[in-house]
Amino acid sequence: MNAIEIEEAISALAEQDFDAYEFPFAFLEAFGNKKTTIERLRKGATNKSDIGGVLQSNHIHIKVANEGEVSTTFKALKDSDATSKAKAKFILATDGKEFQSEELISGETIACEYTQFPDHFGFFLSLAGISTVKQIRENSFDIKATSRLNKLYVKLLEENPEWGTQERRDDLNHFMARLIFCFFAEDTDIFNGKDLFTATVEQMSARDSSNTHEVIGEIFRAMNTKIANRENANLPRWADAFPYVNGGLFSGSVDTPTFSKIARTYLIHIGNLDWQKINPDIFGSMIQAVADDEERGALGMHYTSVPNILKVLNPLFLDDLRAKLEEAGDSPIKLLNLRKRMAKIRVFDPACGSGNFLVIAYKQMREIEAEINRRRKENDRKTDIPITNFRGIELRHFSAEVARLALIIAEYQCDVTYRGQKEALAELLPLDTQNWITCGNALRLDWLSLMDVGGGGVKLTSNDLFETPLEQAEINFENEGGEIYICGNPPYLGSTWQSTAQKSDLKAIFDGRVQSWKSLDYVAGWFMKAADFGQHADCTAAFVSTNSICQGQQVPILWPAIFASGHYINFAHTSFKWANLASHNAGVTVAIIAVSNMSNQMRRLYSLNADGEAVMKEVENINAYLVAAPDVTVQKASKPLNGCAEMSFGNKPVDGGNLLLSSDEVEALDLTPDQKARFIRRIYGSAEFIQGKERYCLWIKDKHLEEAQAIPSISSRIEGVRTMRIASRDKSANEMAKRAHQMREMNIGKKHTIGIAAISSENRPYLPCGLLGNDQTVTNKLFALYDAPLWNMALIASRLHWVWIGTICVRMRTDFSYSNTLGWNTFPVPKLTEKNKADLTRCAEDILLAREAHFPATIADLYKPDDMPENLRLAHVRNDEVLERIYIGRRFKNDTERLEKLFELYTKMTKNREL
Repeated sequence: MNAIEIEEAISALAEQDFDAYEFPFAFLEAFGNKKTTIERLRKGATNKSDIGGVLQSNHIHIKVANEGEVSTTFKALKDSDATSKAKAKFILATDGKEFQSEELISGETIACEYTQFPDHFGFFLSLAGISTVKQIRENSFDIKATSRLNKLYVKLLEENPEWGTQERRDDLNHFMARLIFCFFAEDTDIFNGKDLFTATVEQMSARDSSNTHEVIGEIFRAMNTKIANRENANLPRWADAFPYVNGGLFSGSVDTPTFSKIARTYLIHIGNLDWQKINPDIFGSMIQAVADDEERGALGMHYTSVPNILKVLNPLFLDDLRAKLEEAGDSPIKLLNLRKRMAKIRVFDPACGSGNFLVIAYKQMREIEAEINRRRKENDRKTDIPITNFRGIELRHFSAEVARLALIIAEYQCDVTYRGQKEALAELLPLDTQNWITCGNALRLDWLSLMDVGGGGVKLTSNDLFETPLEQAEINFENEGGEIYICGNPPYLGSTWQSTAQKSDLKAIFDGRVQSWKSLDYVAGWFMKAADFGQHADCTAAFVSTNSICQGQQVPILWPAIFASGHYINFAHTSFKWANLASHNAGVTVAIIAVSNMSNQMRRLYSLNADGEAVMKEVENINAYLVAAPDVTVQKASKPLNGCAEMSFGNKPVDGGNLLLSSDEVEALDLTPDQKARFIRRIYGSAEFIQGKERYCLWIKDKHLEEAQAIPSISSRIEGVRTMRIASRDKSANEMAKRAHQMREMNIGKKHTIGIAAISSENRPYLPCGLLGNDQTVTNKLFALYDAPLWNMALIASRLHWVWIGTICVRMRTDFSYSNTLGWNTFPVPKLTEKNKADLTRCAEDILLAREAHFPATIADLYKPDDMPENLRLAHVRNDEVLERIYIGRRFKNDTERLEKLFELYTKMTKNREL
């Protein structure tokens, strides 16, 4: 469950008649507990309470109190031995009228009326495995509002199917934008009267909802009619109370979808929320999912935390502004110059969604400006920072509207905070008609024109702020020479998942400029467009991106083109999780990469330390792999460049399931012991190698083919392979039908095979590798060094190799995708003496012996990050120490130092050498 689903469930529980017996179980179910878990608690099998309550170990102790005895019951819960023994995180007492709870670790408590406890749903979210609890508590209103708006949106679509068509969906989205403005305006004195909109709809529309759409339409018409023109507008008297809003938000059609009684009730419930609490930082990113059919299923997960966005904005320019503020002290001249500088800064998000980055940048700058005004004793001064300096491009119409609305709300809230309610109201209405968010395809639009770079101004295309924008924005800037900062979180989309249109977008940018551009992630288009923009104006662009554009074969495709444009990586944040509101916080792994053409900027590399805190290091250069090292591109090598043994792919079956066998299928062949020894081999892919799963294969040498075909159970499988290969569209498979008794390759070590998994988790401290006997072979899901000296395994099992593979090779999400040509053949290794090789051989043997001591534990068992056997851990530590002393005469301090050395050696290893 996600936060919105939990809030809905908790709110529904609070609205029901209180049932003392059922409450604890219903409460736990609302936080995602399965029905089987609830039943076990209900029957007492897992209920550990010693005071007649419901105690779920490691989670919560709940007891329903007698009326008026909540405080006494609460103390009993706290004093309970069972609460402590079961390591409960929370205690909760209620009698259906009063509600009390405490988070035992922090000591934080809540006490409220029972009907109000849903307002505190964020307090309990760790019960659902959601880790972004702090941010959710701070934004609980936005989650509740999004939930209610979603219910209304779905209901209106259900009752007005024509509004769900492609022709009318924009009308419905525009209608929702109007509603949001009305809800905010009536709770913040923008309308003259608290709850003016909601109360008017409730009073003037019939309870059967038959004329609700007409009432709302008249309200909208009033807000599009200037006060001076109202005498002739024939408006109802009750609609005349609404101000003139303009700005295009209420212009055009006032056609409104019809409402059922339920939809009318939803609208009134939404209006009764306190919209003063809206936070445009987060609200927009969630509400955009309301209007998207595909995203609505994941409603509530579209959360972009402010701390994550600030990982982009702070190093991009906000840190510098704050530093200049600190440097200015109380100097009126320096403060004035900083304020003038800020007034000219343009922030541009060419994938702005609902405006999160722009809103946060605006609010942060207003905060700095307010401090400048305070120090200059000009607290009442009107802001010099126009929201029209915060520009965006967004493909989806509704998101573009929400982005504009979010910025308007942010501006108003900042004016209230820094100048006062009266001044804020005086300058808000009517809304400005200028447009600064463009609805269109960012990879097809001319960014220079949108940002008024190169003179000539920006073309005027629309008279209204909230009308559908065309391909240009409207505002001519008066801040020539101001700084330009480009930022955002563009769509990632690997090459496999791109649509035909998206492939076409990339072709328009890259075709004829770089080779193999079809392999690039979609986000690469934004980086190239930013680099092209920077050839005409000084700027820095920082995007959140999948880390895959800094790994594997995307590096030599994309980054040489960016560097050739005169840009370099100005700052970067290495891989981290971009969080959302889903249970267990299942975010995508990303990196932040900034490119700049301004050579005077220092280069900063950020990474997370063991405590999850960002650590910054100033460096001379950041290369395309996000390493503090020279700009070198690691290219595939067909043979090892390092003096190591040759690594091969495993054997690809191409068998239609006929050559590979389970243990039961082996028995079903009904072979004699001699036949088994001759025709059956244990075979390993990544899963079998790591998890110890048993799998076998038919291994038939040409000289034994006649004997094998004489065995009916084997002969039928050979025929199955032949049939499959002949039917294949692959010509090479057709050719292989001639030897249907064998896999595509038939490689096996004469003495042994060193195997390494093709796909493995980055959570393990070392790459899965090991030694197989000469009667065992591998599939193409494993790489193999056949009969290689054992010291090669010591290299593969090292932390140095783990770091190199994690940087150079492609990742599947956070999993390593190993490559022999890119990862092994290029791995920098100093020239090894015979003693070095002997020492490393002993280290590999010690690792294998340490594993053997824990037989039958698997690789998966032995290499759990927090539960690695001590003897095995020490064997690896010894291996790392021996190897790293060969490299630099001591242990490396950290992975950063390891990478810096590896890139230094790679540069030397490949200098003047053909790859």
